[in-house]
Amino acid sequence: MVPDELLTLALSRPHDAISGAQRLLATGPSRSAASVAHQAQGVALRQLGDIVAAIRELRLAVRLGEQSGDQQRELDALASLGATLGRAGQGKQGLAFLDRAVAGSTGAFSGRVLIRRADVLLVLGRHEEALEDLHNAVSRLRHADDQVWEARSRNYRGFVHLTLGRTRQADADFTVAERLYAAVGQAFEFAEVRQNRGLVAFARGDLPLALEYLGAAGERFEALGVAWPDLAIDRCGVLLAAGLISEAREEAERAVVQMEKDGGQPTKKAELLFAAATVSLVAADPATARERAEEARRLFSAQRRPWWSARATMVQLEARHQAGERGPRLLRRVVETATRLDQLGAAEAPAAHLLAGRLALAEGRSVTADRQLARAATIRRGAPPLARALSLLSKALRAEARGDVGGMLAACDRGLDVLDEHRLMMGATELRARATAHGGELARLALRDAVRRTDPKRLLVCSERWRATAFAAEPTGTRGDTQLDADLAALREVVRRSERIPLDSSAGTALERDRRRLEQAIRARTLETRGAGSSTRTQFELEQLIAELGETTLVELVEVDDVLFAIVIRQGRIRLHEVGPLPAASFEVERARFRLRWLARGCPPTGPGLDVIGERLADAVLGDAAADLGDGPVVVVPPGRLQALPWQLLPPLADRVVSVAPSSAMWMRAGRLQPPPDQKVALVLGPGLTAGYTEIPRLAERYPAATVLSGGAATADAVLSALDGAWLAHIAAHGTFRSDSPLFSSLQLDDGPLTVYDLERLQRAPYRMVLSSCDSGLAKPVGADELLGLTSSLLPLGAAGILASVVPVSDRAAVPLMTAVHARLAAGSSLAEALAGARTEGGDDPLAVATAASFVVLGV
Repeated sequence: MVPDELLTLALSRPHDAISGAQRLLATGPSRSAASVAHQAQGVALRQLGDIVAAIRELRLAVRLGEQSGDQQRELDALASLGATLGRAGQGKQGLAFLDRAVAGSTGAFSGRVLIRRADVLLVLGRHEEALEDLHNAVSRLRHADDQVWEARSRNYRGFVHLTLGRTRQADADFTVAERLYAAVGQAFEFAEVRQNRGLVAFARGDLPLALEYLGAAGERFEALGVAWPDLAIDRCGVLLAAGLISEAREEAERAVVQMEKDGGQPTKKAELLFAAATVSLVAADPATARERAEEARRLFSAQRRPWWSARATMVQLEARHQAGERGPRLLRRVVETATRLDQLGAAEAPAAHLLAGRLALAEGRSVTADRQLARAATIRRGAPPLARALSLLSKALRAEARGDVGGMLAACDRGLDVLDEHRLMMGATELRARATAHGGELARLALRDAVRRTDPKRLLVCSERWRATAFAAEPTGTRGDTQLDADLAALREVVRRSERIPLDSSAGTALERDRRRLEQAIRARTLETRGAGSSTRTQFELEQLIAELGETTLVELVEVDDVLFAIVIRQGRIRLHEVGPLPAASFEVERARFRLRWLARGCPPTGPGLDVIGERLADAVLGDAAADLGDGPVVVVPPGRLQALPWQLLPPLADRVVSVAPSSAMWMRAGRLQPPPDQKVALVLGPGLTAGYTEIPRLAERYPAATVLSGGAATADAVLSALDGAWLAHIAAHGTFRSDSPLFSSLQLDDGPLTVYDLERLQRAPYRMVLSSCDSGLAKPVGADELLGLTSSLLPLGAAGILASVVPVSDRAAVPLMTAVHARLAAGSSLAEALAGARTEGGDDPLAVATAASFVVLGV
């Protein structure tokens, strides 16, 4: 190998470069060749994180270069040493060496040196100076047709553009760099560019594309045997924006532990600690955030990196605020730091001014608050949606402080519009649901104002504006994904096999490992799905809702600052009731669910009866609103934290037709759906459900033309085919709710679990669906007020009504209930009417009463 090739290899395949350099040194080369070999080893060691050994090798390379009498050789090694010292936190010394190298170089060679000086300037946060060096480097290297170094200069320049918010220029540079690296086979740097393109997508708010690029970069780094801390830092940022907080925290902590174990560049260690502090702050762990931020700040200060140091200081101040600290001293520090961040051009400056504005409001410092909020509302051109939403939140707070209600509501509405834009860039149900968390405060501002004014109409409209938005748009992009289909099939096979093998055996352990790997791959692939950019959500019209309710009474429960309010619409009148504290209601819900589970297991009916529990529940959830319900059908729209409530246990709802909806808008949408004309029926019996051997044959007699799948034929593909576009589907199968990962909640079929990811492959959900299995109606609240579970995929795909349980039920007791429900459906009843009628046929048997109360109808 020619010695100079080692330097190219050092960045592309560092392990190979070290081996090649050692082989060259073993031959007793000239001083010039030995200098190259030590320089290559130094650069490769730096890439692998051994910064001390890297500096040692590079100092030796400089000395040998000097002894060789080849000035360019010496200056090249000196430039590498300067860049490495800069990354080691010794920026001043590094820049001194680099200035010397720049002064002694000309032509294309000077371009190579300028890139390395720009790298150190970038680490120090001196972006404009770095950009000037890189403009010169690109020009000289392109003129010399030096593809590798031109690619490097463009990669660096793109990164500086990105840091300064210039995404178009950044993407243009990264595109050319990627092409050049691919042409010359620079594997490592190609991966770096993929990572940087992910950052461009992130800056534009396209989180699925960002995850895809970062995932691709990670695979390439892994193939090269490199643990790259920058990738962990960037992934943390994207995961936080996506609302995947626990994943971001795992990523940060794993990278910190890895770096503490392996060593690495001190500058990267500081940046990684800063990322971990930011993650802890978002995860509402201010103590850890403060500790990590202080560690990072000390390192940044020692490394003379003011841009980074100010950012770490801001995280510390935010952590103090999150921990409950207030007062003029904190306000003063935040204002000073926000001003400093402005001067340094840091992207965190608006958030810092927003915090200063909040603190000033709390102190009654109206002039300071107005000034700080005005600065927080300043937004740069082309800023991503989350930054624009933060700006509009600042405007809303400022307007509220001035008593400008119209301005506050307008800013809230515009902010939520911007977040709609952000949300609709995502195709995955989970990301859309979690993304709503960013709009929580905007929505709450409007809700609080409506409560203050005791205005039920405005409260309803504001509630509907940001409620259950994940249901409003159909999942996109996963149908026809053959890799996803293959992974889902493999997961079913792994789960099915694991049921026959003890988990503590070696085979069981291996299967569990495979299960986790497959679930991770399925989820990651789905999260990368891009949205269609449009929604089926239409403007909410209160008058239209009143007209469509007819004789039905609507109760929309709204939580504002942990207090539950009930908006009741009956016979065209709309009223507002303050019900009480939401935690008390949640407690009564859990008490009721516990009692239903107790009875479902066949335990004796000791303690308070269901009637007593129902009364308590009604007081906690409806309060005075119970007297306002009339005697007709009722549709309840609860907040996410109350979705698992057995509504018909409440005495005011016990003897009437009741349905539940995630939002009033979704209830209207379900009511407008037209049933398919061919009345296709699908009946499915999963394995191990003894009572189903009675239930399904009885239903098959009622629906002689139905597709019946059981006894080994109830496979995922066959069931999905039967469900697609059906008029009615009934699945009797064991259900599992996964609170840790709700989209892996499943129904047990003959070839394994049918998950939410499978259901999202349907072209159209069944018009009506009955799930007679345990917990099939459960969902996990996420985001602002969203739900993830088995039903979360069915409503957006066209289901008008779903009958499902919110607690485990007795299979045996469910059979007569389900038979009675279908008898009424066949007679023309709606799902809610059918369930209400079937409940009366169970008599006073406690198990029958508990079983009937455990089911709810979602939709119509």
